Formats: sequence, structure tokens, C-alpha cells
Amino acid sequence: MREEEKLARDVYQFLFDKWQLNIFKNIAAAEESHFVAVGGMLTRYNVSDPAADKPAGVYSNADLNTLYAQLTAKGATSVADAFEVGILIEKADIADLEKAIAATDRVDIKRLYTNLMNASYNHQEAFEANHEICLIAQ
Repeated sequence: MREEEKLARDVYQFLFDKWQLNIFKNIAAAEESHFVAVGGMLTRYNVSDPAADKPAGVYSNADLNTLYAQLTAKGATSVADAFEVGILIEKADIADLEKAIAATDRVDIKRLYTNLMNASYNHQEAFEANHEICLIAQ
């Protein structure tokens, strides 16, 4: 979850830099707070941090390195594609969070994951609404 939050933050920051749309800046900031919250759980349970000292776009999980490259390439092609990337990220996060919630008995972790999932639903809705506007404008 730590690296997934980092991936979302990194991609959204890239998309903000590319398109200068505040939705990407705002959601990147939210993802940063999620990244920090998951980091707090890692510290609480004395789990090593796979994201420690990694710059944007670099992950311990090789699949995430590939995914970052794919998502940023797609998101750089158009604003509509950038919103599609956001939708894809949030849908994947929701699915992974549902699995993570089911896989733990720890109440504090379930609460954190539930909060992250609720935020992902909000982010998904925002990206979908903006994507729809892009399609109408075309």
C-alpha cells in the first residue's frame, strides 16, 4: 500500500506538471497524506519501508516501475487520457484496498484502509466528472 500511494502521488504530480490542472495537484497532495499515513503504520508495526529514499517514479516493486512509465506515457498524450489514468489508478487502489481490508484483523489498519478507500472513491468520481467534461468539449 505504501508504494501504491507513492505511485498515485508521483503520477498525479507528473500530470500536474504536464497539464497544470489543479485537480492533479490537489489529489497528489491527498495521496501524499495517504503515503504518510501508511508510513506511520509501517513504523508502528516495525515494518521496513519499501519506498524509503526512492525518488518519484522509482519503486522497490519492479511492476510499479513499469506501471509508472506506462501511466505517465498515457497521461502525457492528452488531458482526457490523463483523467483516464486517474480513473485507472483509483479503481486499482479500491480493488487492492478491498483485498487488504479482508486480509487483516487489525482494527487500526482496517480503519486506515477504509479511509483510503473512501478517498479513492472521491478521487475516482472527480476524475470521471472531469473526463466527461473533456469528452463533451471535444
